[in-house]
Amino acid sequence: MAVPKRKVSKSRRDMRRSHHALPQIRSGECTNCGERKLSHHMCSKCGHYRGRMILDIKV
Repeated sequence: MAVPKRKVSKSRRDMRRSHHALPQIRSGECTNCGERKLSHHMCSKCGHYRGRMILDIKV
């Protein structure tokens, strides 16, 4: 069985894990109501997407 000959340093371990971070969520403002929404998604508050009403949301 293969066993490491030397201890892996903290620096080398952390450099290997540099790609393990979770990506940041990209969000923008709705042009109609100003609420935060995911990019390329309909606004969940007012139902608009790219300036058009997609879904009529009752308040």
